[in-house]
Amino acid sequence: MQIDRFVEKDVVITAVRGRLDSSTSPKLDEFMAVIPDGSSVLLLDFAELTYISSAGLRVVLKAAKLAKGSGVTLAICGLIPPVHEVFDVSGFSTLIPIHPNRDAALATLG
Repeated sequence: MQIDRFVEKDVVITAVRGRLDSSTSPKLDEFMAVIPDGSSVLLLDFAELTYISSAGLRVVLKAAKLAKGSGVTLAICGLIPPVHEVFDVSGFSTLIPIHPNRDAALATLG
């Protein structure tokens, strides 16, 4: 798994590539535990995320709770159909705003 973090239109974007499972989720957990100073919007770009397990979902839920507690908006974009299905079945798609792609998310959030 590879993680990149950058800012675009005042939105802190965390782009994740590869698999998010029990062996890789601690790395994303470290990234999401730190909300950059002055941030009001965090976007998880999962366009290149090929798989997410329950361990990955736990990291996303933990990040959503941390963001909410800090007054920061957390959103997700770019879910491929199999990953989107996991979010739908688990109920996460009702908890966290999901945008079809980064451009759509930035148009709404940025």
